[in-house]
Amino acid sequence: MGKKSINSNKQFMIGNGILAFGVFFIVCLFLYLGFRGQSKDPQQKQVFEGFYAIEVAGSFSGDSLSVYINDSLLLDRTMDDSAFKFQVERFAEESMLMVVENRTDNVTPFNLNLEGSRVFISKRNGKVFIEEKEKP
Repeated sequence: MGKKSINSNKQFMIGNGILAFGVFFIVCLFLYLGFRGQSKDPQQKQVFEGFYAIEVAGSFSGDSLSVYINDSLLLDRTMDDSAFKFQVERFAEESMLMVVENRTDNVTPFNLNLEGSRVFISKRNGKVFIEEKEKP
């Protein structure tokens, strides 16, 4: 009877040891996968080729308009009857242009080209239209 008790305790301890080793291995694996993509030099900036040339048409005359790329505010003003042009260098791998009409809070999103492009924003029949051309 005493010998049977010792074997079950030994099996229990071996099982717990294997389980602990498995948990340790999985934690180390997740730490490795989590930290392998980070750059070694924190001062190193990632540089992206290309730029976006954005032109807001004169059809927004009198409207208050905000233009964002990702979460960066580029333009926030009341538009006059002339076209407004500006240029932005690419600063992210993927970018989304968002045009917000401040009076109605209508948001018009648009996925931008990965290499940079020319973008024309106009308003026709009360709706915002965004057209993208090839690189300038």
